[in-house]
Amino acid sequence: MEIKNKKTAALWQFVKFGMVGAFNTILNYVIYNLCYYAFHADAQIANFVGFMISVLSAFLLQSKFVFRQDENAEKRVWWKVLIKTYISYSVTGLFLTALLLWLWLDVIDLGSHLGGACEWLAGLGINFEPKDLATSLAPLLNMVITIPLNFIINKFWAYRQKKPDGKAE
Repeated sequence: MEIKNKKTAALWQFVKFGMVGAFNTILNYVIYNLCYYAFHADAQIANFVGFMISVLSAFLLQSKFVFRQDENAEKRVWWKVLIKTYISYSVTGLFLTALLLWLWLDVIDLGSHLGGACEWLAGLGINFEPKDLATSLAPLLNMVITIPLNFIINKFWAYRQKKPDGKAE
């Protein structure tokens, strides 16, 4: 029966991670687009600003709701977990997304493939230049790759606790 409870607990943890992640994804996306469109920042700078703010939010929410501290395990040091959280998200949410943005926008030139979508949107009264639509869609494409990686890295490294017997949780 313990295996079923562990599976249920792990599934529920992933669901909570997804809910926190959805909030932070929206936060990151809003900040990214605000920086890009309102402040005319470069896509990479907009990505960085969105990253910094959303990872801090992720740390606060995950610590409270997702990866709660096990009182029977070694106590976490909050600033070490924060640093590990920034490192883990740097791998996927900063460096990988920067690489993927470059891939989507410069190598593949996603905008050159979105002319039909821009025409369709224009028919709905929404006007996008293909380059701008590609710049807005690229972070969404990145999420398909980065979200599963973020969960694994956070669960098994950033928020991991050792039991009194020295084994990881």
